[in-house]
Amino acid sequence: MKTLTNNQTAASIELKPFWNRLFQFNWTFGVVLLFAICVPRFIMVLNANMTGKYGSIGIIMTVSAIVPFIFLSKNGREKIGLTLPTNYTWMFYSFIAGILISTVLFIIGRELYSDTINNWYVYIGKSYYLSEGLNPHDKLIYFLVFATTGMIFSPIGEELFFRGIVHSSFSANFGDKKATIIDSISFALTHLAHFGIVYVSGLWKFLLMPSIFWMLGMFIASLVFTKCKKKTGSIIGAIISHAGFNLSMIYYIFYHL
Repeated sequence: MKTLTNNQTAASIELKPFWNRLFQFNWTFGVVLLFAICVPRFIMVLNANMTGKYGSIGIIMTVSAIVPFIFLSKNGREKIGLTLPTNYTWMFYSFIAGILISTVLFIIGRELYSDTINNWYVYIGKSYYLSEGLNPHDKLIYFLVFATTGMIFSPIGEELFFRGIVHSSFSANFGDKKATIIDSISFALTHLAHFGIVYVSGLWKFLLMPSIFWMLGMFIASLVFTKCKKKTGSIIGAIISHAGFNLSMIYYIFYHL
């Protein structure tokens, strides 16, 4: 059981009193969080890709979103950026930045791999299980449903987790720049379950080069989300940028593949 040091006060600690007796808000806490959330998520996504049942993904995203509220004190939540934005102009720029990153990934995937399963957006699009030959009205309805959920669940869950509590726990020991690298690598590796390790025609395959491009894209996207968080003065900036990314990705899947 740990006690407050001379340099700590009840108002300055990041963890709630119960958790503060058990943990320190540092890199080891961040590692515990990554294993506790990302490993089960990785397995759940792979299983969902095989079975077509994606309900568990919504659950793990919800858990990711509430983790900061479970563990962090008010000071801790403010430290990870759970505050009102200080620059609303950059809220708009953040949304556009997310769209641009997704667009670049779409262009690269289309130019390199056309409409084959090596194209990350093609493989992700298959998880939507859309019927062939949807009429424009029904296609629009499905697009709005997928776009709405895609702009809410993963942006909030992943940003509060990766750019929020995980980033701040590592930055406590290693500084902001190294923490950004760590959370971005973790983010990219976690998305290997979404594309890279693929389930096709009843078989598992590892697409080496396409997965490298995909993870590099996820790493760069993570850096952009972090930049948007800093520019807006709030993790909401990262969430908005992520939402723009997902909206753009879903649009390309529905209307350009």
